[in-house]
Amino acid sequence: MLVFVGFASAQSLDRTDNQFWSDVQLAVPVTKTVDFNILGTLRIGRDISHTVDERVGVGFTFRFGKYLTVAPSYLGIGMQPVPRRRIWENRLSFPITVRFNLEKFTLSDRNLFERRFRNSGARATRYRNRFLVEHPVGPDNLGLSLFVGDEVFYDWTVDRWVRNRFAAGASKVFNKHFTQDFFYLRQNDGVSIPGDLNVIGTILRFRL
Repeated sequence: MLVFVGFASAQSLDRTDNQFWSDVQLAVPVTKTVDFNILGTLRIGRDISHTVDERVGVGFTFRFGKYLTVAPSYLGIGMQPVPRRRIWENRLSFPITVRFNLEKFTLSDRNLFERRFRNSGARATRYRNRFLVEHPVGPDNLGLSLFVGDEVFYDWTVDRWVRNRFAAGASKVFNKHFTQDFFYLRQNDGVSIPGDLNVIGTILRFRL
């Protein structure tokens, strides 16, 4: 009977979900090469019926020449991935991005290290690598481009690659102060619950 109960409980935890993600990023120039950033995120999951993730944070962007960007940040995160389970997390992130043009394509490779502090007392360190390709479409004054990218996660807690995210979408530059991205993202994760996600998302980027 105990075996049966354990099996039924495991079956009740659905590893898949459909979600909507909305990110807001505000960049405030400090100098010509440094920005102060304010970050906010809202994620709606459980088949887009409940709020499952809220994030707020701050950080800086440092630009070194034409190709290299470093953008350390802090995020305070509240998560409710499944009913009756709440997780609080403080996260420190240190991404290093190399970005360059190849004819009409823009290629970027982001190497991100993050340290996670959860309310349970658990500590975790992850490495994330994202490679992204962008290409403009239409006339230059349209400010529209398409992008596709893939990101992999390595978690030292379990000493293996645990997650893959594939994303494709479009980016629209409305003016020098506002850009918006629309995207579809597929996540596969053999550790988290839920770990396999279908996501429709948007990113609003404001710059003062």
